[in-house]
Amino acid sequence: MTEFTVKLAETEAELHAAQRLRYDVFVHELGGGGDLVDHAAGLERDWFDPYFDHMILTVKDSAEVVGVYRLLRGCQAKAAGGFYSESEYDLARLKASGKRLLELGRSCLHRDFRGGTAMHCLWRGLAHYVAQHRIDVLFGVASFHGTDIATLAAPLSLLHHRHLAPLDLRVQAHEGSFQPMDMIAEGALDRRAAMVQVPSLIKAYLRLGGCVGEGAFVDHKFNTTDVFLIMDTAQMNARQAKIYGGAKA
Repeated sequence: MTEFTVKLAETEAELHAAQRLRYDVFVHELGGGGDLVDHAAGLERDWFDPYFDHMILTVKDSAEVVGVYRLLRGCQAKAAGGFYSESEYDLARLKASGKRLLELGRSCLHRDFRGGTAMHCLWRGLAHYVAQHRIDVLFGVASFHGTDIATLAAPLSLLHHRHLAPLDLRVQAHEGSFQPMDMIAEGALDRRAAMVQVPSLIKAYLRLGGCVGEGAFVDHKFNTTDVFLIMDTAQMNARQAKIYGGAKA
């Protein structure tokens, strides 16, 4: 069985290794882009990167980065001028909650390590980070591949009807870019078929007690349709410990 090491990137070389993996996944595989993407060096990056902590997963005794998470706490967001997802969603309700917040982003795994223990190792690392910083709520955007809303009507409707966040945490996509998710009535949904279309990472978050904000955001730059995910960390840690054997906060 492959053994992994999880840590925060501490050097420029480690950050570049994380950005190279992001390039392979988000640019090569998914057809994304961005103003600061360095195609010559094969780095997917943006101007938020210096403000985030970058959690990296490596094969033990190797420098090869095979998984990443990008993490932004409230104090870091203030220095950055806001959270990354504020360009897509109105976070006023979440920011006014008085809870300690952590934004997750750019989560990906090398294609050779998907569907195994690698993601669980990243989540255990995340649980330790959450405990260290006493985080109350995790959030961030998660993506469906593609921007054809008609083909995503069933899974988006399922998320809206079955997994909508409680009102006190229910952020909304900005009015000018708000894409309704309730396109199919709940009674007309084939829930099993709809769930098959939900990306595995989103399904994993739902198993850990995650819920979604209201409205999707169609991101043509990254060739994705985004939904907003929110997780209460107390519930997440309890479920993670039960399902995956993760660390409790």
